Amino acid sequence: MIREDFTFKNKDGIEINVHKWIPSIKIKGVIQIAHGMSERAIRYELFAQRLTEEGFLVYANDHRGHGKSSNSIEELGYISDNGGFEDMVEDMKKLTDIIREENPEMKIILFSHSMGSFLAQRYIELYGKGLAGVILSGTNGKPPATVNLGIFLAKLIMNSKGRKHKSKFIDKLAFGSYNKKITPANTPFDWLTRDEEEVKKYIADPYCGTLFPVSFFYDLFKGMKTIHQKENLNNISIDLPIYIFAGNADPVGNYGKGIINLYNTYKTLNIKSVTYKLYTGGRHEMLNELNKEQVMRDTIQWIKSLL
Repeated sequence: MIREDFTFKNKDGIEINVHKWIPSIKIKGVIQIAHGMSERAIRYELFAQRLTEEGFLVYANDHRGHGKSSNSIEELGYISDNGGFEDMVEDMKKLTDIIREENPEMKIILFSHSMGSFLAQRYIELYGKGLAGVILSGTNGKPPATVNLGIFLAKLIMNSKGRKHKSKFIDKLAFGSYNKKITPANTPFDWLTRDEEEVKKYIADPYCGTLFPVSFFYDLFKGMKTIHQKENLNNISIDLPIYIFAGNADPVGNYGKGIINLYNTYKTLNIKSVTYKLYTGGRHEMLNELNKEQVMRDTIQWIKSLL
């Protein structure tokens, strides 16, 4: 496996950092990765290695406001001056266009995690017909009605303090309950995985776990509502294969209930191939869980079934 890094300019002139992992064997297809909130694409290198061993070419960008696509550590989480959720989706589409230009004959499968999975849910409503499949990891279904309260409060703070203001209150509103079922909880991020070493690595990474501006939450909450509007859901191609997986101890997916909700939503749309898998005891980052090798094997097996 060889890794090459490059950048592209998005519509706002921001340099988007991209990692490209190239297999040493014949290429079978391409995987595009969309990472989660408050992390970065390089964290998927082990998964990329497993994919390249199977002959898959892998691309993963740092979303704007994340990793090396951000101007500085201090500016992490500031996405754009307006509509940051949709802007990240458009950046993903631009990377897809680059991938297609470089690999015109290859099928492209989108792998997405957490925030990236919500972006992917929007992506497939807009551009899904160009994909061979989509994988949603650590995701959720229709947000509860309380998301409206989050939008209201975030907007209130944003209008008073500005889009770049960082609010511990909103952060706690979004994530404050995520450790509640873990005893003992040794760090604020134990909900990510049972693997203590992976939690330590996350905490030690200056690009991970930082407090994001209030505008990020405002745009995210609005985006989560947008993806479940009926007219948007109806735009998803019924021929697009969808695979959803999560741990049943993942608070983001409401401990499995949200994943089943999303599965049922897609089934009601008559999408021909929708499957899901819940891993017993698994928390939010299944690719960094104690059974990560099994998770990666299962995911690769699904990908290979599309070829």
